[in-house]
Amino acid sequence: MTQMQAAKAGRITEQMRTVAKKEGVDAAWLRTKVAVGEVAIPANVHHTSLAPNGVGAGLRTKINVNLGVSGDSRDYDRELKKARLALDMGAEAIMDLSNCGKTSAFRTELLAISAAMIGTVPMYDAVGYLEKDLLDITAQDFLTVVEAHAKEGVDFVTIHAGINRRTLEAFRRAPRLTNIVSRGGSLLFAWMEMTGNENPFYAHYDDVLEILRAHDVTISLGDAMRPGSTHDSTDAAQLQELIELGHLTKRAWEKDVQVMVEGPGHMAMHEIAANMLLQKRLCHNAPFYVLGPLVTDIAPGYDHITSAIGGAIAAANGADFLCYVTPAEHLRLPDIADVKEGIVAAKIAAHAADIAKGLPGARDIDDRMSDARRRIDWEEMFDLAIDPEKARAYHDSLPPAEKKTCSMCGKMCAMKTVNQILAGEKIALYCEEQ
Repeated sequence: MTQMQAAKAGRITEQMRTVAKKEGVDAAWLRTKVAVGEVAIPANVHHTSLAPNGVGAGLRTKINVNLGVSGDSRDYDRELKKARLALDMGAEAIMDLSNCGKTSAFRTELLAISAAMIGTVPMYDAVGYLEKDLLDITAQDFLTVVEAHAKEGVDFVTIHAGINRRTLEAFRRAPRLTNIVSRGGSLLFAWMEMTGNENPFYAHYDDVLEILRAHDVTISLGDAMRPGSTHDSTDAAQLQELIELGHLTKRAWEKDVQVMVEGPGHMAMHEIAANMLLQKRLCHNAPFYVLGPLVTDIAPGYDHITSAIGGAIAAANGADFLCYVTPAEHLRLPDIADVKEGIVAAKIAAHAADIAKGLPGARDIDDRMSDARRRIDWEEMFDLAIDPEKARAYHDSLPPAEKKTCSMCGKMCAMKTVNQILAGEKIALYCEEQ
């Protein structure tokens, strides 16, 4: 039984109970959400190290970390270090985007150590896995790669099934500034143009679903036509693909396959809320997984910030799952430091959105931090921080003369002043020149 099949049958699975406990929600309520597709619990039957998490309505906003080897950089140990960092920092998902080299062996090792759900994009792996050039790959070959990933234990796969002939017609009618920026989408576009065939994942969608159902793999419907610039956002191609993804969502649910729908990449702030509403409406309230959105195009080196701004707005308006973006976005493969910055930015966005959504208990840790600040308890503040190591390093790099302050305000610390006055004490602020 898949999670969705069990939920439809009225059965509360072990994974549902685990997720309900983590989220502080009723397991019976969660089962109903899984049954109708508004929550997904990606949990491949072969992923034995998994600690399940739920993605969707009424649950905490989750984050994903991308990693993987490329043709220009095949350091498997470094990518595993990134994975361990992501796990240590509480990321709920890791996507292996490897596209070259010993991808299967790397995935197997990643799955063995990961309590987080693991996602892949089989399209990225097709050329290397099959040892064929793109033009020589058949529709059946693509399905072979999907099945291989499912058997290895990945919990969700991105499948770009919405970039079909109708979508490409909309793309051609309204030319874009940045064309197709999705790697998987561009490869499928090239394959379709070179062979004259329909998108194999669309043409053989029922076969894809049968493979995923057999291993309880969640389908993450990829946004091949996501905008790669704010100029191209909310255009005909993006919306046509979204309409197709809504239809594909229902077809997957009919086969008891859980669904997540992927969303826009670059988008001005004032368009984000409307796009979240459109996705939820057109895709029947399926969980929404967004990359960013990046709210401006001119910040290479700082796109973890442009993404966090857009991600916070998106999640506050209904997005359920944020894909992190690192400072290296658009520039190079991220290193360990980039990964950490990306995770922190995404976690800030997700948590800020959960407060805005009014999720029960979301603000509890903020209240604890504020109380620690009032009491000027530095150790407690460091413990509660998203990045305790950085907070401590900043404080200690320029230590204050008095322990119960910081070097910014010193004796004029507002917290210290008010605490002393309320306690009936006098304050002395004069500081003689040394």
